[in-house]
Amino acid sequence: MPTLVLITEVAAPQTRCFDLARCVEFHLSSMRHTGERAVAGTTYGLLTQGDTITWEGRHLFVRQRLTSRITAFERPHFFADEMVQGAFHSFRHEHRFETVSTDLTRVTDTFTFRSPLGPLGHVADALFLRRYMYRLLSGHQQNLKNSLEDGTWARFLPDHVQPPPPATL
Repeated sequence: MPTLVLITEVAAPQTRCFDLARCVEFHLSSMRHTGERAVAGTTYGLLTQGDTITWEGRHLFVRQRLTSRITAFERPHFFADEMVQGAFHSFRHEHRFETVSTDLTRVTDTFTFRSPLGPLGHVADALFLRRYMYRLLSGHQQNLKNSLEDGTWARFLPDHVQPPPPATL
């Protein structure tokens, strides 16, 4: 089973990184190039333990549907989603968040998947699927970093916006 590990350091607090990574609206924005939509289950807000969501989007020139469930959840350190139904035989996507310093978080995505079709799936992994998934996940992780560092995260997580300091008279 192929496993992809992506590590990015983000200049943002751990809790904010964790919450943006599980925000449905952010995911949709990050994946708009695939035409991805949330079509069933928890289709907006922040995903949490036990939630399921069905995504539909164009991947590898084919419109695909994939349902995943949040199977592990330890805010603000870790969550995992696993495929319930979709094109893969199986997959597990782990998201880890580690505070490096006050405003620096290490985000580690570990994506383990098993392709369908046995030996034919292994060939597809070697020829293109592993590379496609790596590009897709690294692009999403870069979008997460950019949003957290350029302030656009506040569109998705308004509750995290710090109130302005009190006015002085």
